[in-house]
Amino acid sequence: MIDILYFYFMSGTVRQQKYSKLILKELSDIFLKEKTNFLDNAFITVADVSMSPDLSVAKIYLSMTLAKDKQATLDKINLKKSEIRKALGNKIRNQARIVPQLVFYIDEVEEGAQRIEDIIKNLNIPKEDNN
Repeated sequence: MIDILYFYFMSGTVRQQKYSKLILKELSDIFLKEKTNFLDNAFITVADVSMSPDLSVAKIYLSMTLAKDKQATLDKINLKKSEIRKALGNKIRNQARIVPQLVFYIDEVEEGAQRIEDIIKNLNIPKEDNN
């Protein structure tokens, strides 16, 4: 029973999940088409979106490939947050009543995976003798 409750709270309601997928899809499209306006050469992908229970706030986790300074890129995105939210509103206006407030975060999962991969590559594991 506790495992089921834990999964329920971690994943959110079906409504939150559907809304998260919608926001993820549309923001991905916005970043793909609008990136040349303010993101230089950084390739931004929306890694994950989690919604508040009332759907008024979306936490957006961004993966930033080719970004030299990820924090500076995040700052540029935050400066354009109102334009991004307006573009999102134009895309989802027929599917949702609320255009959520957007809160952007740098997705650390990719970097953590890369660190683990580097550690594994650099392990000095002696070969077994089959004598």
